[in-house]
Formats: sequence, C-alpha cells, structure tokens
Amino acid sequence: MLAVIATGGKQYLVKTGDVLKIEKLDVKEGDKVTFDQVLLTAGDDGADVKVGTPTVSGATVTALVTKQGKHATIRVEKFKRKVRYHKVHGQRQRFTEVKIG
Repeated sequence: MLAVIATGGKQYLVKTGDVLKIEKLDVKEGDKVTFDQVLLTAGDDGADVKVGTPTVSGATVTALVTKQGKHATIRVEKFKRKVRYHKVHGQRQRFTEVKIG
C-alpha cells in the first residue's frame, strides 16, 4: 500500500516498512503516531488510486517512533567585505525517525 502523507509542512510518499526522518514530534521513542492527513492512497502496483480533496476521508497511516535526534551541524556564515564583519552560527535541526507500519 502506498500513501502520500503531510506532516511538518512537507509531503512524503510512504509504504509499509519505510523509515523516515520527519520534523520533530512531541512523542516518546517506542510510541505509535497516527497521521490523518493522507493526501493519496494506492495499491502496491499503482492500481486503486484514491486522491483526496484535499485529504482522503477515513484514511490514516500509523507509524512507530524509533528515534529522536538531531541532524548534523549546518554552518551559517555572515560576511561583509571591507568592514571587517564576520559571524559564524551553527544550527542542528531536530528530527523524529519513524517506521511506517
């Protein structure tokens, strides 16, 4: 079964057994989370497609939270030439890793 879900301002194409890193959710590791914003569903072979307007009514996707963590550091650098202005800032985005069930 294939589905397109919306979470964290993004859309993901998922199928059973997929592992995703999504925007941080306030749930603990080992908990189950349900995504109710399902935009599209289809069979494994691409048949039986249902497109929502904007969501498919009654469709949900459940997932198991496997990890809470942070991505690698991203360096953001500000620099202005001739005025000796230079700033470096690091940022680590938090994520939730889920396994689609």
